[in-house]
Amino acid sequence: MVPFTIATGTMAYAQNVFIRVHADAGFYGVGECSAFPPIVGETQDTCLVIAREFAKLWIGQDALDIATRMQQLHSLIAGNATIKSAFDMALYDIAAKNAGLPLYKFLSGDKCVVESDITIGIAAPDIMASKALEFKKSGANILKVKLGKNAIKDVERIKQIREAVDCEMKIRIDANQGWSFDDAVYALQAISKYDIEFCEQPMRTWYDDRLPELMQLSPVKIMADESVFNHHDARKQINSGSCHYINIKLAKSGGIYEAKQIHDLAAEKGIPCMMGGMLESRIALSAKLHFVYASPNIKFYDMDTCMLGHLEDPCIGGVSYNGYKLNIDDTPGIGADADEEFLKKCEKITV
Repeated sequence: MVPFTIATGTMAYAQNVFIRVHADAGFYGVGECSAFPPIVGETQDTCLVIAREFAKLWIGQDALDIATRMQQLHSLIAGNATIKSAFDMALYDIAAKNAGLPLYKFLSGDKCVVESDITIGIAAPDIMASKALEFKKSGANILKVKLGKNAIKDVERIKQIREAVDCEMKIRIDANQGWSFDDAVYALQAISKYDIEFCEQPMRTWYDDRLPELMQLSPVKIMADESVFNHHDARKQINSGSCHYINIKLAKSGGIYEAKQIHDLAAEKGIPCMMGGMLESRIALSAKLHFVYASPNIKFYDMDTCMLGHLEDPCIGGVSYNGYKLNIDDTPGIGADADEEFLKKCEKITV
């Protein structure tokens, strides 16, 4: 893939893992995850090692008992949410196929209009402004701008981007934990005049105790990302008055089962959510779209991962883009699978 830079590091390649879980009924479920080491603490190699142990646990077990199957994984090892999300996804694919329904209908959802933003990685201000204009000309309506390397330069980045696209595009920003408290106060107050929709994760998670204070000082609304991996994190963020919004990512939550708990808790508390992601292919993206259709409290869509520089598409079927809008057909299950020709080039492990 094309190298992509955020405040916590640069990814030169996607670290993805694809799994198939075979059921006695004669079909299988697919799952995919994308490790982003600076955020989740997992790599492709660690995912593969843990996946072997997970697979052994499920031999001969009931694939339709999703809660129990996922608890087995949690009981074996703490954390490792990214590889857990692939196994979770495969269970939901099996369950929906068993019911003869597309996943969103299995989750009691309905289709809606889903328009993704498009992300600009960190670069020099003029380069980022030029990229913003390029995206505008391609039909994008929403920009997500990565910041967090240098607060003063970040303000200049936003200034030049807003000047390039005028007032016609929504701009949301993501500092990926890059700012100190003082930098966050400075940057958010300085860029507020450029009509910023919200800021994701302004500071490192170890400064979560200062988020209520930042909420009072920031004219820009705050979205929790790395501060919320599971619904317990969400409860603490919401109850402490630390965020206006929450970004749900399957690679953080461990999959759909936990993501639904985050969504439902946030909905109950009046905190809108965003559907985000790492560097997944259209396989995992398809699962995310189904989840969005079944999750009415997801109001923002950061679902551009397959538009950020993947050099090859390993997916058969699945989600399609019409410009920046996403859609999927009503094939039972997730409706996506991996191309067998692509898989021939990959390392394969069977348990």
